[in-house]
Amino acid sequence: MRDLPKLSLRLHGGIDPRRCVDLAKVADANGFDSVWFAENAFNRGVLPAASACAAATRRVGIGIGVFNPYNRHPTLMAMEIGALDEVAQGRARLGIGSGIASATERMGLSTDRPLAAVRDAITIVRAMLKGDEVNYSGKVFSAHKARLEYQARRPDMPLLMAARGEQALALCGKIADGLMISNMCPPEFTRQAVDAVRKAVHEAGRPPLAHVVQYIPCAARPDRAEAYALAKATIAEMLPGFWSLAQRVPAARSALLRAGELMEADFAAAVERLRAGEKPERALDDRFVAAFAIAGTADDCLAQAQAYRAAGATELALTFVGAQPEQDMEYLAAAFRG
Repeated sequence: MRDLPKLSLRLHGGIDPRRCVDLAKVADANGFDSVWFAENAFNRGVLPAASACAAATRRVGIGIGVFNPYNRHPTLMAMEIGALDEVAQGRARLGIGSGIASATERMGLSTDRPLAAVRDAITIVRAMLKGDEVNYSGKVFSAHKARLEYQARRPDMPLLMAARGEQALALCGKIADGLMISNMCPPEFTRQAVDAVRKAVHEAGRPPLAHVVQYIPCAARPDRAEAYALAKATIAEMLPGFWSLAQRVPAARSALLRAGELMEADFAAAVERLRAGEKPERALDDRFVAAFAIAGTADDCLAQAQAYRAAGATELALTFVGAQPEQDMEYLAAAFRG
């Protein structure tokens, strides 16, 4: 029997909420586990789309990945995710992360102590969902005499944490119920990250790690060359930004450079060629697709998914690229079911 991760759909604030509903219905009908919403600063807030999708579907999970405590206080997170879970009838999921510092700073907010901010957020949200009156003085966020004025549907809702650096991964193992891994993280990084979280879980005497959600772009087509071209175009959109981030953030750099067949010089050369206007299919070779996408025929995609499962991912949240996501979702879902 094939050892495959769960198959989920990643949506985001760059998509019209009505279009999100269309895609969530396809995911629901084709056996996808969840629909995850990535919320990025200055794009659409994802709660309207998530709520609409929760009302329009019956089975699929509705995940927020992630809420950032710097622009949404933990008490507000608890208020909103509890309400979303009512709309979803117990299907809501929540990931928490400190976000991209440069975007947060554009709001005029300090991003000091990002790990403390996430620790405070998870502590406050978890207690409020349980119905506790929260009296907590954190290093970044606090709550005093704070209690939800309604009973949350699931007091024990799992709280996942987005993490990449060593300290963040250790904290995830100590306080969160699962790990969320961003785009542009190859399977080699997933393995290292999961191992680090599991070690922290063991040291803290907590239950085994149950949720590892990996974000990754997907181009699934019967024509491998067509799929690879789509994947390269998507990676080309992300790579320059992630490479710039890697120059400032050691954890981001380490994650990229975990890609086994790619060296630092390969990244630098590819980014230079892309910035010079070279087409993605020429600037990027197939190694970039293998490291940062699920792409190719259904069999290709299944093999890549198995590699992520072997690395410790329990769930792949896929961004279906190209102009026909519905057909691509149905094509890949049929292969997973088979």
